Amino acid sequence: MFLSKRARQFYCRARFLFLSCGALLFLTLLAGCAQREPPADLTIINNPEPESLDPAIIVAQADMRIVQGIFEGLTRLEPVAARAVPGLAESWDISPDGKIYTFHLRTNLLWSTGEPITAADVVYSWIRALDPKTASRYAGQLYYLKNAEEFNTGRLTNAALVGVSAPDRFTVQVELKSPTAFFLDLCAFPTLAIVPRQTIEKYGDRWLLAKPLPVSGAYELDAWRLNDKVRLRKNPRYWDATNTQSEVIDLLPVGSPNTALNLFERGQADIVWDKELIPSELVDVLLRRPDFHSFTYLGTYFFRFNVTHKPFDDPRVRRALALAVDKERIVKKITKAGEMTTSHLVPTGTANYQPPAGLGYDPELARKLLAEAGYPGGKGFPHFEYLFNAAGGGGGKIHENIAIELQQMFRDELGIQMDLRQVETQVLWGMQTRLDYTLSKSSWIGDYNDANTFLGMFVTGDGNNETGWGNPRYDDLVRLANEETNLKKRESLFQQAETILIHDEVPIVPLYIYVGINYFDTNKVAGIWENVLDDHPLRTIRKIKAQP
Repeated sequence: MFLSKRARQFYCRARFLFLSCGALLFLTLLAGCAQREPPADLTIINNPEPESLDPAIIVAQADMRIVQGIFEGLTRLEPVAARAVPGLAESWDISPDGKIYTFHLRTNLLWSTGEPITAADVVYSWIRALDPKTASRYAGQLYYLKNAEEFNTGRLTNAALVGVSAPDRFTVQVELKSPTAFFLDLCAFPTLAIVPRQTIEKYGDRWLLAKPLPVSGAYELDAWRLNDKVRLRKNPRYWDATNTQSEVIDLLPVGSPNTALNLFERGQADIVWDKELIPSELVDVLLRRPDFHSFTYLGTYFFRFNVTHKPFDDPRVRRALALAVDKERIVKKITKAGEMTTSHLVPTGTANYQPPAGLGYDPELARKLLAEAGYPGGKGFPHFEYLFNAAGGGGGKIHENIAIELQQMFRDELGIQMDLRQVETQVLWGMQTRLDYTLSKSSWIGDYNDANTFLGMFVTGDGNNETGWGNPRYDDLVRLANEETNLKKRESLFQQAETILIHDEVPIVPLYIYVGINYFDTNKVAGIWENVLDDHPLRTIRKIKAQP
């Protein structure tokens, strides 16, 4: 499974078997845990410590991977192409106008604690996600329902008027504002997963600590030990338990690429998700190994402006900075995994959509725009700050290296000074939410295969906008696109909206399209397929038993 060239093989092994003290401590703790409890059937390195496991609260991909294992929605994603298929609902009917969905629940649904899961639980879960008190950043995923946005924003207080109801215990009826082509995909998204009302109402914000915790998905939450692991155990009452492949799965929060690679090399981890957990200086070497897998998926790396801060309230300034960025330099010098530079937010390859061109690399035009905005040669331009997160070393250094490269480009091309500020990931998310930044590193992974998953988040007031920017014309175009059933007309409306976003107003600057990388040995692990959402349901993954 290693490189054919022995020199590279030796380099990879020798470089990372000399662990740092922190990594040695981690391994010691891991070994101690292994002595106290039986090993898991499958061990996955899942990047950072979860912020939460509440489906209505989570925003990070790493958290979602766990939550999708323990809480399920009306639909779920199949692992090969990440398409929505029946989940807790075994079937559904759609009205001729595409606005009414009638879901028929499976009659054998049970919480892991034995109580029946009913249509009323679905209604409760969705209304809870929309409740302003829940403060869900993904509440907008439910705005396609009649009166959902009005309820979430407080303009309407009667939850019964929101377009979801339970005519009987096995039927959920949903009324949409307009036809929504990707609605079944949304029903598989964690925000719409079904959560236990009885436990939440009893324990409030501490409901995830309940023992036992009722879950609706393929796995129960056996343990969540901070800075150690999340352990999941197969839920025998799950409707599809027969096809759940692994009995016990451990998910380890490891932020260091060196530690991740060493755990994998030592056989203490079976799978490592995410390119950030590959030492950046070895990406080109490691990608030649058969146990390192790369693939294209729907993800974009970009930086965003806080347009409420001067001088970034001026679109000419924002466009000037965008035009001063040499993206080819970033992907060739820093990321080095075959990433494709981009001037648009929506990745090429998104279903039924061809994105428009944004701003390229044109330093001369950048300087002209900056002069027009009142800062010739950068004179008088205030110092400003770029916010980024980075883990300890290796792949986690990519954000820092990109920040340094941007800093140099802005200084050399525009004569302006950008200071750098590194914070922890969760701190960065909080600062973005509060608009407590000037420029910030950002990225977006598609929640479903449709242009709206990227463009919808920059509608005015969306919980993921986090730029202070809003444009009524943009909002109207996105709304009209989502009401349009003709695919060509829908594409045109989205293209017009994206042009405003990435060419005219520029509250964000796209840099490159992600290349997905994970590593596992296909001779030892089965049930993982490369797909455009980089979504890999835990229920399908298993270790391959060694032949005697």
